[in-house]
Amino acid sequence: MSGKNILKPDQLYKKCDPASFEFETTEEVTALEGIIGQERAVRAVEFGLKIKRHGYNIFMTGMTGTGKVSYARSVAMERALQESIPDDWCYLYNFKKPGEPRALRLPAGMGCIFARDIHDLLEELKEEIPKAFNTEEYERQKGTILKQYQDTRTALVEKLSKIAQEYGFVLKRTSTGFLSIPVKEGKELSEEEFNQLEQSEREKLDEKSSEIHLKSMEIARIIQNEDKEMKDQFKELEHKTGLHAAGHLIDEIIEKYKEDFPKVAEYLEELKEDLLANLHNFIVEEDEDKQSPFPWLKRLAQDSATTKYKVNLVVDNRDTKGAPVVVESNPTFYNLIGRVEHENRMGMVTTDFTMIKGGALHRANGGYLILQAKDVLLNFQSWEVLKRVLKTREIRIETIGEQLLTMNTLKPESIPLDVKVILIGNPSLYHLLYRHEEDFSKLFKIKADFDGIMGRSLENMTKMANFVSSHCQSEGLTHFDRSGVARIVEYSSRLAEHQGKLTTRFNEIVEILYEAEAWAEIEGNPYVNAGHVEKAIKEKVYRSDKYEKRILEMVEEGQILLDFEGEKVGQINGLAVLDLGDYSFGRPSRITVSTYLGRRGIVNIERESKMSGRIHDKGVLIISAYIGEKYAQDIPLTLSAGICFEQSYEGVDGDSASSTELYALLSSISGVPLKQNIAVSGSVNQKGEIQPVGGITRKIEGFFAACKLKGLSGNQGVIIPHQNMINLMLNEEVLAAVAEGKFQIYAVKTVEEGIEILTGMPSGERGEDGKYPEGTINYLVEKKIKEYHEMLGKNTKEPEKQDDQSKDTSAPTGEETREE
Repeated sequence: MSGKNILKPDQLYKKCDPASFEFETTEEVTALEGIIGQERAVRAVEFGLKIKRHGYNIFMTGMTGTGKVSYARSVAMERALQESIPDDWCYLYNFKKPGEPRALRLPAGMGCIFARDIHDLLEELKEEIPKAFNTEEYERQKGTILKQYQDTRTALVEKLSKIAQEYGFVLKRTSTGFLSIPVKEGKELSEEEFNQLEQSEREKLDEKSSEIHLKSMEIARIIQNEDKEMKDQFKELEHKTGLHAAGHLIDEIIEKYKEDFPKVAEYLEELKEDLLANLHNFIVEEDEDKQSPFPWLKRLAQDSATTKYKVNLVVDNRDTKGAPVVVESNPTFYNLIGRVEHENRMGMVTTDFTMIKGGALHRANGGYLILQAKDVLLNFQSWEVLKRVLKTREIRIETIGEQLLTMNTLKPESIPLDVKVILIGNPSLYHLLYRHEEDFSKLFKIKADFDGIMGRSLENMTKMANFVSSHCQSEGLTHFDRSGVARIVEYSSRLAEHQGKLTTRFNEIVEILYEAEAWAEIEGNPYVNAGHVEKAIKEKVYRSDKYEKRILEMVEEGQILLDFEGEKVGQINGLAVLDLGDYSFGRPSRITVSTYLGRRGIVNIERESKMSGRIHDKGVLIISAYIGEKYAQDIPLTLSAGICFEQSYEGVDGDSASSTELYALLSSISGVPLKQNIAVSGSVNQKGEIQPVGGITRKIEGFFAACKLKGLSGNQGVIIPHQNMINLMLNEEVLAAVAEGKFQIYAVKTVEEGIEILTGMPSGERGEDGKYPEGTINYLVEKKIKEYHEMLGKNTKEPEKQDDQSKDTSAPTGEETREE
């Protein structure tokens, strides 16, 4: 039986023949176009990019290192080049609602032109307006208005003075108006002299003073009206002068935009009206500037006042080719939707519409935005704001928690959004969002699932050569000869853990390309060959295998108890894989089973000590079901057994050792020893069929390394599930040992095949009489279980007789209760 189960060397590794390639070096190979081995994902992405309906954003999922980000960028850019360039966006001052800046949409490139036109206009106005107000004509007209006012005012005052004189009074001007003082005999009366006058005379003077006061109030009103009229004339003069200086400049721009961009013309009309109403912001009075203790402060105020006429170009697509493709590596709340910045001016926090900054969504509007799902979810409020803009299809710039702020801030007008979002994440994040985020399935309707492996066809191997050539060209690497490419293919199959597959985790392949090229350069070779690739792989392993070597040292020193020769009852060598993240390796472990009389069944010691995972618990329960069905059809299973991973101080999970535990249990029950020179890995079902497990290559190599330390005897080996034959990509040492007959690998389909290899005894099949033949494992197991049953039956009959005779109704002891 065991002879036909032994695998041949060519079944343990699938070589790649360099002669299968039609090139000598990758210099002759064209660069890779597209992505390898992701037909399903590629079709999904292509469809997702073509469909323009709402909600058809793309979620790329798959293992890390499969090229999702680079592919997303390249395919989006390829698609974007075929699409039109989106519009520019500007923010302008809102003359009607200053706290709500208005958004302006212009064709690509026009935003920059418009901003430059307004900038040039402001520069001209700052020069022309002050110049217009410093002309002799302006000063003459201003002087005429002032003289006219002064003449009118003087005439009115003289008229009032004359009336006062007629009444015997003299007028004196005060801050509150005019004061009438009585005159007698050409002399102004003092208050004391006035009080010494006769009562009747005083009353006459008071009456005349009242009349004069009424006349003065009437004239004061006339003077006020004249003053107001003078100011209106000044304003009209300023408006006329300003219009003469600036009107034609603004009208030229209005004329330029009014036909094609009516909204721009409307804005410019509002700008013109506001500018003419605030011409003083452009006029710098030199005398006032010299007299002011802080002239720079006045100039700063004037600059701030003219800021509202500027254009804030938020999105500038003048240099964009096709639709934009934006990859945002830090998708914070503000980096996504933009922000309104603030600055400290003279101890005060201020802002204006020119401090509005666009975000990634603004830059990607009309194109594609690529984000990492994990980064979006980890940044506070980023996922919420992304959902909101995708649902509302508009970008509204706001401040986080603005309802809690006590200061006023701007509320810019929303901008319509048309963007295709490509979100990249692992499968766990996808399923988490799909199950627990109600909006996710509505917003990301396209799933592009990137596979971790692809078929090892000649086409894909050739594409792997294209991939190598691409990196050599783009990164300036030394080119590979075909033996080097062939070794890369074999390494790819080892990463995929399948003889008929290649890995699509190209990050790991690229690392080997770089390192192999470095070894070729050190040796001075013109091309990278298979030897350099092998050297790179071994050195990479050596940098990471410290803990593996430490465990092997402990095996060699006897600190980890393992037997590699002889036979023992209820003891077997199991295999596990330790994964350190960047490196994983196989480790042999001793598994022991102890059986004894009782009814507890099979006890998982790891589970009892809370060191067992759920899958491992399931495996032990399957073993119980297998034993029950096979050996306890006629009698109850009266057996207690303890299964233990010896020297295990961490948790145990997985069912890859369930067949190993079953072999040890059968050995313990039957009393037939198991060969300690053979290790076992494999899962088992309730029907005794061996099932495949993961990490089989590393498990075999781990046991081989331990055997090598103790010395290869020629009869050592490993039993594996027959389905795992396709997963074998063993290293050179194991292959050489197998070829020399120093190490064997057995592939089994059933428990019976495995137990026969481990014991050298036939497993046995039930005959027509329903019994197993003597001298077989199954016969001995069944016999022992029947013996346990009979012994347990005898032990329980005597207490039952005593109970019947005494008719004692007292409660049984705790121990008897457990047995029952």
